[in-house]
Amino acid sequence: MKTGRVTIPTDKNFVEGTKKIAKLWGADAVRDCDGTELPDNASELAPKVYKTYFLARGNNAWAYAHSETLQNVALISEFVLADKDVVAIDPLKGYFDEQLTLNEDENSLSRWQVIDRTSGKEVAWEYDKTTKRVIVKNAEYMHEYTVNFFAKVLWDATQIYNYTANNWTVDKDRDIDPVFPEAADLMESDLEKWLIENPQINVIRFTTFFYHFFLIHADKTKNMRQKYFDWFGYAMTASPTMFDIFEKTYGYKITIEDIVDGGYYANSFRTPTKTTLDYMNCVEKFVAQTVRRFTDIVHKHGRDAMMFWGDNWIGGEPYGDYFKDMGLDAVVGSVNSGLTMRMIAELPNLKYREARLHPYFFPDTMPEGRDEFVTEYRQNLWREERRALLRKCVDRIGFGGYLSIADKFPKFLAQVQKICDEFREIYDTLDGQKPYCSLKVAILNAWGKKRSWMTHMVCQDAPYQKILSSQGVLECLVGLPVDVDFISFDDVLNGALDSYDVVLHYGERDNAFVGAKYWENQEVVAKVRAFIYGGGGFIGMGQPSAVDKGGRFFQLAAALGVDEELSYSMFAPKYNYEKAKTHFILEDVTQDIDYGNALSNVYALEGTQILDIAEDKTLGLGTNAGHVRMAANTYGKGRCFYMTGIRYNYETARLLYRAMLWTAGKESELKKAFSSNVATECHYYPEKKKYAVANNTLEKQTTQFYDIDGNERTLTLQPLEIVWIGEL
Repeated sequence: MKTGRVTIPTDKNFVEGTKKIAKLWGADAVRDCDGTELPDNASELAPKVYKTYFLARGNNAWAYAHSETLQNVALISEFVLADKDVVAIDPLKGYFDEQLTLNEDENSLSRWQVIDRTSGKEVAWEYDKTTKRVIVKNAEYMHEYTVNFFAKVLWDATQIYNYTANNWTVDKDRDIDPVFPEAADLMESDLEKWLIENPQINVIRFTTFFYHFFLIHADKTKNMRQKYFDWFGYAMTASPTMFDIFEKTYGYKITIEDIVDGGYYANSFRTPTKTTLDYMNCVEKFVAQTVRRFTDIVHKHGRDAMMFWGDNWIGGEPYGDYFKDMGLDAVVGSVNSGLTMRMIAELPNLKYREARLHPYFFPDTMPEGRDEFVTEYRQNLWREERRALLRKCVDRIGFGGYLSIADKFPKFLAQVQKICDEFREIYDTLDGQKPYCSLKVAILNAWGKKRSWMTHMVCQDAPYQKILSSQGVLECLVGLPVDVDFISFDDVLNGALDSYDVVLHYGERDNAFVGAKYWENQEVVAKVRAFIYGGGGFIGMGQPSAVDKGGRFFQLAAALGVDEELSYSMFAPKYNYEKAKTHFILEDVTQDIDYGNALSNVYALEGTQILDIAEDKTLGLGTNAGHVRMAANTYGKGRCFYMTGIRYNYETARLLYRAMLWTAGKESELKKAFSSNVATECHYYPEKKKYAVANNTLEKQTTQFYDIDGNERTLTLQPLEIVWIGEL
């Protein structure tokens, strides 16, 4: 049995159990987790010993004694209706008072804002420190008002969850901010001392650095529920001092409104403004420069510096411009899909990448008596994660939590043993080489490279009903034989489109992934049209290129062959509603297509091939009645495909692959390194001249396998089996 490339949690109360499971899974690394302690003999359990290390939290004696160095968060109050001419607003109403307190320092109060949300104007206000209320005099009757303010963070957001989930009684951790030199110096001296005292630790797992993703809890009456959760949010980087740094660097004023954005909090679905991008850049540069102080110390002591991609990761953007300057050896991130696996695997500028698999070994995620359920859950996740690994492999996998909890699930332990063995087989076979790709594909949105494999996410890849139609695109892509880049509209203006066979563009109007304001730029529109007209492929989903301008809603309507009825053009009958009988894109479709949230009122222009259309529930099909779901169109020498949205399954992944080949004019490439059965997928590794044909189901499958030259043979695969084939 091969061993290695697997990390498991341990603690001082489960040493013998750790030895047993380490042997079963072939683990070569042990780690602690938040709330546990490594055993004294941890280095005897495995060659690699990881230790969770907190830079911003952990020194509570200092944090409690120096409240002026605590981290801040930029927040907006509840909307308050003016039913009289004097309005008193409690900024912290609805927030959890054990997590937050108002920052009443002079530099903070000078930056607070009160905004009349009905008129959109900033208004005068007073602050009563006794009642902690903001007073608005001469308020406009029936207008709504909010306060933008800074609060100090009294309790680390992640520890709130861990503390309550496990009924802890330890100190409540407070986070200090390295924007204060004395706080950064303390972090440095604490790390030096800790490294000397812990020679058995050879991987320092920073969890993470300084600023937490936007995680704010509601007041106690909400039963500790989250009030805000945005894995990409920068609100908890914001402080009066960080604003000072920004203004000195960029030469213009930033306001709390730039962060809270009327209550939207400038989240990643909001098309970023110049100020948003500048502020993120400012924080990223500060974080990178500050982190380098600590990674240099770690390396001086001969250890590896690892970043956990979670908790306090904000500003440490792995696909950002400054990540390479941080001096990290590795990243470990939470994975529970093919998409999040690919997100970790593609990270640049690292020695190794590790995926922390789910479930986390906590009582709420592994309830007693649910062995069958937990085992099936892990098996189903592995099917999706494995698709991504066969295209781009991480270097390690592992788990977190209390290993003693996992030990109560024997079927789960056996399932993970199989997963560990298969992972090592995949890793050893791929050996870092790039698999065959039939196409080069660009995904176009306002964020570009910075949000590589991270579009349409709120909590990583957790499902949200509003974005179901967009989330499936990347999950389909992670296992397909195409080379994927993420590009921005600025990249388009700089000529990036010339490098690609196909451009994918998808999302909803006004959000960053469609980037409405960019489609008002005539140069952007002309360059994309020219790319398609000259022979490029374009796939639009949802409301691509959507902005109401020039008599079009989809600015690429003529290329896509569809537009959406906004009720402005109902006077013009639409007669193209007949579905095409056959098409290359649809040849593997045998069942109803899962579009996610169906978008209504999309109609086909004359000459467009309709591949699927839904009858109107009231009117059936006919003039102005019917909702196009899929369409294909030619535009000059190029081709376009439109779809209202997509959810990942075997058939939709194949459908998307066929659509990319068709739009690129490369249908003849289909049966190269290919498996005909949609429940299976084929991957080819040219350097080793080796193929992997994977069964993605729990049932036996038969398929026609085609090598890179189109030679054919029949294969039968057992449930979840990978068949490795050498050159024919």
